[in-house]
Amino acid sequence: QVHLVESGGGLVQPGGSLTLSCTASGNIFNMGWYRQAPQKERELVADINIGGQTNYADSAKGRFTISRDNVKNTVWLKMDSLKPEDTAVYYCYADAIFQTRYWAQGTQVTVSS
Repeated sequence: QVHLVESGGGLVQPGGSLTLSCTASGNIFNMGWYRQAPQKERELVADINIGGQTNYADSAKGRFTISRDNVKNTVWLKMDSLKPEDTAVYYCYADAIFQTRYWAQGTQVTVSS
């Protein structure tokens, strides 16, 4: 069983920055972030494998940076130049053995003036 604890959400003005963090217990491989806005499907934001290779949604490219520390089992999502359309609940996930995916509880990010 893998447990994930995420933090760092909040209210920020357009153009501002936030950094989300997520720490996992247990042996994990890929980690990443999805988000879900009201009335919308959950969508991938960014992910990173154990070797550090990253992948970003088009909406995140150039503004968001995902990174991880394999010793601490922690992943971060640094979000810059935030827009109102980035408002969503952000969910961290981690993939463990047998490709079992675990999810954090979600953290609200609100971009508004």
